[in-house]
Amino acid sequence: MADREILPSTVSPRHYTLAIYDLNFTEFTYKGSVKIDLDVVGPAPISQIHLNARELTISEAAISLELSKTSAEIKVTEIAVDEKAEVAALELSEPLPVEATRVSLTIAFAGMLNNKMAGFYRSKYTDTSGQEAYMYSTQFEATDARRAFPCFDEPALKATFDFSITVPEEWTALSNMPEISSKPPEDGKKKGVAGTKLKTVTFATTPIMSTYLLAWACGDFEYVEAFTDRLYNGKKVPVRVYTTKGIVKQGEFALENAYKIVDYFSEIFDIDYVLPKVDLLAVHEFSHGAMENWGLITYRTTALLFDPETSDSKYKNRVAYVVAHELAHQWFGNLVTMEWWSELWLNEGFATWVGWLAIDYLYPDWDVFAVFVSESLQGALNLDSLRQSHAIEVPVKSALDIDQIFDAISYLKGASSIRMISSHIGVKTFLKGVSNYLRQHAYGNATTQDLWNAVGQESGVDVNSIMNDWITKIGFPVVSVIESPAGVTLRQDRFLSSGDATIEENQTSWWIPLGIYTDGGSASAYSGVSSFSSRETILAGLGPDDFYKLNRNQTGVYRVNYPPERLAKLGLAKDMLSITDKVGLIADASAMALAGLGSTTGLLGLLDGLKGEESYVVWSEIVARLSSLRSAMFEQPEEVKSGLAAFTRSLVSPTVKKLGWEFKDGEDYLTVQLRSLLIGSAGTAGDEEVIAEARAQFAKYIAGDKTAIHPNLRRAVFSIVLAQEEGSDEEAAVAYEAVLKEVLQPTSVDGKEIALAALSKSKRPELIKRTLSLILSGQVAVQDLHVPAYALGANGTARWELWRYIKSNWTEIYALMSGNMVILDRFVRLSISQFSSQEAYDDIKAFFADKDTHGYERSLGQALDVVGSFARWVERDAEAVSQWLKERGY
Repeated sequence: MADREILPSTVSPRHYTLAIYDLNFTEFTYKGSVKIDLDVVGPAPISQIHLNARELTISEAAISLELSKTSAEIKVTEIAVDEKAEVAALELSEPLPVEATRVSLTIAFAGMLNNKMAGFYRSKYTDTSGQEAYMYSTQFEATDARRAFPCFDEPALKATFDFSITVPEEWTALSNMPEISSKPPEDGKKKGVAGTKLKTVTFATTPIMSTYLLAWACGDFEYVEAFTDRLYNGKKVPVRVYTTKGIVKQGEFALENAYKIVDYFSEIFDIDYVLPKVDLLAVHEFSHGAMENWGLITYRTTALLFDPETSDSKYKNRVAYVVAHELAHQWFGNLVTMEWWSELWLNEGFATWVGWLAIDYLYPDWDVFAVFVSESLQGALNLDSLRQSHAIEVPVKSALDIDQIFDAISYLKGASSIRMISSHIGVKTFLKGVSNYLRQHAYGNATTQDLWNAVGQESGVDVNSIMNDWITKIGFPVVSVIESPAGVTLRQDRFLSSGDATIEENQTSWWIPLGIYTDGGSASAYSGVSSFSSRETILAGLGPDDFYKLNRNQTGVYRVNYPPERLAKLGLAKDMLSITDKVGLIADASAMALAGLGSTTGLLGLLDGLKGEESYVVWSEIVARLSSLRSAMFEQPEEVKSGLAAFTRSLVSPTVKKLGWEFKDGEDYLTVQLRSLLIGSAGTAGDEEVIAEARAQFAKYIAGDKTAIHPNLRRAVFSIVLAQEEGSDEEAAVAYEAVLKEVLQPTSVDGKEIALAALSKSKRPELIKRTLSLILSGQVAVQDLHVPAYALGANGTARWELWRYIKSNWTEIYALMSGNMVILDRFVRLSISQFSSQEAYDDIKAFFADKDTHGYERSLGQALDVVGSFARWVERDAEAVSQWLKERGY
């Protein structure tokens, strides 16, 4: 097909028999053989077979086939690898006979145990004796199975797999299916290159599945185990969390969630989990958060491990959710797979939504869908408000195009769209439609249309009609509210953060569920209008004196632009609003200010009225929007910066005093999060009492009392102390060294991430340079380099230094990260997207003008969109903000 780079359809795989052996842990190489049983699709004559291969050496290949009365072999006379296309073409000595009943392709190959977190790769860690060690695992999504073995590496080319691997005798080997045998290698090689005794571990045959879901791992592992409560084929399914030795107890929280979630999904999908086991593996170096390999799910350590004694409790939410998200894929993505990567959202959007549904079921007191509105919905809308955004369902042609759509649109806008339609028709009805979809397409591939058909048939709603624009069109609407004595007129237009959508960009009229509520209940009592898909509609009967709010509980994927008077009224009526509605009101007002459709002073007035707020989720939104404003205004005169800091203190400091620093036994999860959030916010805004307490706790901590700082406050205390400009350079250097030690020798699973972010808060030139030097030092794993990139970018004092460092060291940065474009893409985006001046915009654009940006060009364009919007926001509103602050004594 012209719109995608795919293999010729002359043959298709039915079954793989794959063996990996001769692992060399000094040279980091391995060998393998694969036998692929093929179906001949045609048309004849077939004189070439094409399959995917990348960074592999194919030494030989041969075809064996069965005819009606005999068998035969066909030689492969030439093997030509197109490295750019990642395709190996095998030239046959003669065409495949059309009458062949069975065709098998056997290939011998060799590969690298790379350090790029893709294909079959190595992860470095420190073992229990303090020595450097490695574990080995795979990461194949989206198109890296071809890095590990020659294969037909497309999601629709499903097959079954038999897998075996030869490893040191004392090691554990894992794959998608249970082990069925472990014995000495059949080739007689009983010892490896270092004299280690070997074993060959063979696993049961997988179900039919896509290559990107195959997985294996080996190393010095141990595990904790639990079993599902439900029976599957008469047995409870074993669920295990594997880690390298010495840290397995940190897997117990994930395990406690995992077995319950397997049962929960089996019930709500009305389809039992189909494999005989579930393994979750912590991998020390990982490019993503986790990977849903069927039956062997792999995770970044901070997404799977949690220590109740030393971990920040914020990571509980992350671990529980990521476990749920990946388990959701065992049905939605693995059992039924998208037909092509353009419909990636079918996997990721659904797993995101239903993952939160599972956590809401397990932890109803966490209020996760309010958090979803604050984090996931806003993340989706922020990205989708850019010109360089893309539709949920987007054409993707090559492997590098695919990697770039693992973003907030596929995950978060996809999930938000599912939340919108499921709220409209009812969650139970929606899930019944999902169950029908899964049954109809089990072990196969499906499209968005297939999902909507199944949900539509169950609900009686023309889901495809109302959802088509949401999935296939870029952007989302802003609903502008115009009040008059005759009623309330609503108008929808495409929203851009730049505020300047052209006529050509404003062609879509989305179906919009209004979700209106008033002090008297539903607005349908006034107008009978519950949704609209025209450019305008009128709510006759609602007037300026009535209380009403659109988009109740923020289930719709749109923003609302209220007149200033209505926004002020809603702020005064905060006690009538739900937590999610307060979040939506703040977020929408902030977005309108950024786009020039509302005012920043109006936003500040709204926030000023929320001083007595008690909800963590609402405070999280307030702090996020204030931080964004303070970051954008960083290059403004000191009086603006200090005024915004003082305003921040006026909001958060009273609540900090009320909450205190002590964590109480039995305290609810959200109160714990609120204390940590606001102490950090008050300290970085210059609250002297908070700074003094943070310094006191830090002094005890570096003197040897590691209990002086509660694990939930390490992030805040480290960041507050490192950000201080007062005190001697010597004192600052001592503090820096103490936090750096936590990066290099972390005392908790989350310690490295927390400490790296804190180091990046320093405003001292020499310490900024030291943090920058870590990027290419080899002391920080490549998987973690986005942490200082983001934190230095957020640090106004360090922002330009970071950018100059990137420009000066671009060749080395590109070489380090481009082996896995996911890493480079994330690093570039997070480094540059917090500038807010035209000067920065022009400089960034000029620098990349002559660079090969394929693989991160989409994120680069999006980051430039953000910088441009922020620059216009500052230019437009800085003076008004300054005046507002002065008038109120800040």
